[in-house]
Amino acid sequence: MGISLDAGKHTAPKAAARHRRQVRGRKRIFGSAERPRLVVTRSSKHVFAQVIDDNAGATLVSASTMEADLRGTTGDKSEKAKRVGELLAERAKAKGVEAVVFDRSGNKYHGRLAALADGARSGGLDF
Repeated sequence: MGISLDAGKHTAPKAAARHRRQVRGRKRIFGSAERPRLVVTRSSKHVFAQVIDDNAGATLVSASTMEADLRGTTGDKSEKAKRVGELLAERAKAKGVEAVVFDRSGNKYHGRLAALADGARSGGLDF
């Protein structure tokens, strides 16, 4: 797979712990064509979400706060994350994806991550 077990020599302890959680989670979480994996990545300013079919190794749909439609919107980061979830659900439904496996990438299910998940659920995706 694409995730290295080594977090790196100069990695901060907090980031190394998140990397270990990410590796542990990826051992159990696997997306198929029937139920692809919804991966959420966050930075300090933005949120990125992808629906991935691990069997084919392909990204089916994606959405982020970096997109032109969401770049100019007002509100705090959690509200924008919720809009990303709704947009992702809309695009996934258009591609025929009804259910996903949620991959939080070692982050806590809290704040922007939870808001994105709530937006995707309200958009019609089944977790």
